Amino acid sequence: MHKLGLLGRNISYSFSKHYFKTKFENENINNVTYSNFDIEAITKFEDIVKNTEGLKGLNVTIPYKEEVIPYLDKLNKKAKAIGAVNTIKITKKGKLVGYNTDCYGFIKSLKPYLKKRHKKALILGTGGASKAVIYTLEKKGIICNYVSRTASKHVKYTYEDLNAKIIKKHQIIVNCTPLGTFPNVENCPNIPYEAITDKHILYDLIYNPEETTFLNYGKQKGAIIINGLNMLKLQAEKAWSIWNIVS
Repeated sequence: MHKLGLLGRNISYSFSKHYFKTKFENENINNVTYSNFDIEAITKFEDIVKNTEGLKGLNVTIPYKEEVIPYLDKLNKKAKAIGAVNTIKITKKGKLVGYNTDCYGFIKSLKPYLKKRHKKALILGTGGASKAVIYTLEKKGIICNYVSRTASKHVKYTYEDLNAKIIKKHQIIVNCTPLGTFPNVENCPNIPYEAITDKHILYDLIYNPEETTFLNYGKQKGAIIINGLNMLKLQAEKAWSIWNIVS
């Protein structure tokens, strides 16, 4: 029996476990299981690899997309450039190889909505997922600026800096923070929503709820809104192709 799973913290809500369980049932894949590996600290990762017989691969989610890297034997080119991993393949020789399929899922889900006017993006949050988003947008020639609570050499704007002029210039806004995730659905990033127009795309990596407060404010202003569900499905299928388990 081959085993796959999701590495993260507080992941009982996991999309991945349900997605792969359904996939295995629908496609009559009987030789693979998918489990959650919910750990309090990344130091427990080595125990999972050592003690899980038949483990062939893992998805990685918050907060370990960057923390897991020192434990891996190798990173593929994109994961190395991004500096974050969301997929691990365990080779026949037992080597741990890190990949990033977030970038694939993100651009495939965003591309149908991109227009020539979409030249600049605000990226809310600075975690592992945001790194994949910025890498992908910059490959498309879109200028990206981080927004966070505190300024740094990587963060151009704090939330307090944001004003109508900045929002107008950045017609893609991507929420890479957990603000608005179930059950705290009333929360949202503190940006000047009154400056959003029908020229904007608001993209939220959150998928539960389907329409976050962040997206709802964008919808009220006529913006294109996209949640993270399609991205998750696309990156999950990409991960499956990387693991390449024959059923």
